[in-house]
Amino acid sequence: ITSSADFTSKLFDAVDWQHLKTYPTDRPVNDAVISDHKEHILLGGGQEAMSVTTTSGKVGKFETRFFHLVYQEEFGTVKGHFGPINALDINPTGRSYASGAEDGYVRLHLFDKDYLEMKDPVPEEDDADEDDNDDNGDVGQAR
Repeated sequence: ITSSADFTSKLFDAVDWQHLKTYPTDRPVNDAVISDHKEHILLGGGQEAMSVTTTSGKVGKFETRFFHLVYQEEFGTVKGHFGPINALDINPTGRSYASGAEDGYVRLHLFDKDYLEMKDPVPEEDDADEDDNDDNGDVGQAR
């Protein structure tokens, strides 16, 4: 997985270097990591460091962003830094991750119970449920 100042992170096949997925953001991406325990990637970055002193942390967008690896959908963010995130890694247990930023801090983030027990949605199931709707908008029979 790559990270780039062009506001994207890209996933490539490690054998033939074929481009597989792109994860677009609205900020430079300085680091990306793939989870060994879930089909998720974490992206970190934010506004360029030379502009940080003139804006607040909220405007700088210094959150860790969570994306579904396969579906490329962003589903969450974690705040905590006051400068661009340059390093991310997930603990081998899958229960926490660390982030390091230009604010001089390394932060250890513990995943909450909801995240650890979360099941990833399967879009095909959601689409099938929508197909069961009849013309008047009522939902079809329960299965």
